[in-house]
Amino acid sequence: MTVNKLDGKTFAEMVLAGATHLTNNADMIDALNVFPVPDGDTGTNMNLSMTSGAEEVKNVSEDHAGVVAQAFAKGLLMGARGNSGVILSQLFRGFGKEAEHKSAWTTKDFADSLQAGVTTAYKAVMKPVEGTILTVAKDTAKAAVEAAKSEEDMILFMETVVKESKASLKRTPDLLPVLKEVGVVDSGGQGLVTIYEGFLASLKGEELPAVQENVKMDELVNAEHHKLAQDFMNTEDIEFGYCTEFMVKFEEDKLQETPYDEEQFRQDLSELGDSLLVVSDEELIKVHVHAEYPGKAMTLGQRYGSLVNMKIENMREQHTSIVGDKKEKKAEAKKAKAEYGIVTVAMGDGLKKLFESLGATVVIQGGQTMNPSTKDISNAIEEAHAKNVIVLPNNKNIVMAAEQAADISENDVIVVPTKSIPQGMSAMLGFNPEASLDENKEEMSEMMKQVKTGQITYAVRDTQIEGMTIENGNFMGILDGKIKSTNKDKIEAVQELLKQMIDEDEDEILTILRGEEATDEEVEAIEAFIEENFEDIEVETHQGDQPIYSYIFSVE
Repeated sequence: MTVNKLDGKTFAEMVLAGATHLTNNADMIDALNVFPVPDGDTGTNMNLSMTSGAEEVKNVSEDHAGVVAQAFAKGLLMGARGNSGVILSQLFRGFGKEAEHKSAWTTKDFADSLQAGVTTAYKAVMKPVEGTILTVAKDTAKAAVEAAKSEEDMILFMETVVKESKASLKRTPDLLPVLKEVGVVDSGGQGLVTIYEGFLASLKGEELPAVQENVKMDELVNAEHHKLAQDFMNTEDIEFGYCTEFMVKFEEDKLQETPYDEEQFRQDLSELGDSLLVVSDEELIKVHVHAEYPGKAMTLGQRYGSLVNMKIENMREQHTSIVGDKKEKKAEAKKAKAEYGIVTVAMGDGLKKLFESLGATVVIQGGQTMNPSTKDISNAIEEAHAKNVIVLPNNKNIVMAAEQAADISENDVIVVPTKSIPQGMSAMLGFNPEASLDENKEEMSEMMKQVKTGQITYAVRDTQIEGMTIENGNFMGILDGKIKSTNKDKIEAVQELLKQMIDEDEDEILTILRGEEATDEEVEAIEAFIEENFEDIEVETHQGDQPIYSYIFSVE
């Protein structure tokens, strides 16, 4: 079988296969994470992001590769979770932008799109690290561009793409020493390879191992139009009220009078509405547009031929029936916006109450094993209902999603890149409602640097890292992201960690945040240890209720 053109239908099936393959391998990809904490990291985040992109593709009813690519990119963007998910969304955002105007792709088109995705992703990362998903994407795109110069068969071309992605993945430990030390390849790179493997299997018509039957394209065509998007606006906010779809069958006499120019037709239609899609071939034009006056759009189409397969739906009535009465939301929207709002991320009822007591407007439940998506953070920014919004991610794996949410927000939003709960709490103390956004970012960023973060959790597998042997089930003490102690006994692990955290000559306060499994006996033992060994240190204990981490310590 030879495939010289990749159409939207085929690419949609490839996306769904890639998403399914990633779902099946998410646990394996999680297991490649260098740190052995019970952190649903790369595989989980990429899977959730990819699933969001695939769901958006299911709503596309057109056989236009560019439209499918744009829908895929949009879904990835809004569903992006964690660094790996955000980078994945940027790879396919650039890919989709390069490919958006082509209804079908050659190998060169596909290769150029891969290269555009790499350029976009590298721009999105402040300090790109080689030996990661970025490197795998870059090496693969370079090989794809070279292969496309002589290979027109899409299947053989994609075999080269997959082969090079695997080769690049195999090289990641040579570029990132910590990977070589632990003896693994990069987890994000493995996720991207898994997606490409799904693409190839679908293109070749091969079944993925242990995969449920893929969703077929006819199901995509019949997917309900834009149902998932309806909950993000009020009915009266719909500017163009009619979803208008029609096809124009070319007629020679009309074409002689008015020659068809797709770009000009698209431009004419754009003046009548939005959500515009125009796809054409030698015989037909297919149009999708949201317009207030559908008849005017159809009249423009009649300049080139006769109308067929017309469909007009009243989106205001659709919206009302889907989301129902929104009086409460309307009333909320009419309230005057506050000058400032603070959005922060924390997992555990105790931590939520602590941040609210410090002045947080919205606390998103999330953190380790549950990174909020770009969409989750965007919704929280809106919920804050303020002219100026400050976002505190409190986790290094949430910072990029927060920055992406800030970029796409219509509000004035800044991100203070806090990477732990103690940093977030310290940053809150630096907030000044009388200062500007930039002044607050500077002061809050400075405040977050003044604390040390300690965490106690357990290992989920045997490993060796930074010269330390860690056994599955042992407790670990982590200081500012680096494992400093490991012990079968939790309290002994705590004591080893605190000895390395506290400097009696400089530190004054130790704050203990109790996890959901912490006991009174354990806390008493920790407090007694502090009193005996660090008599000048003031101790504060709060109920955090956080999972995963038995204790979080803040030293300042």
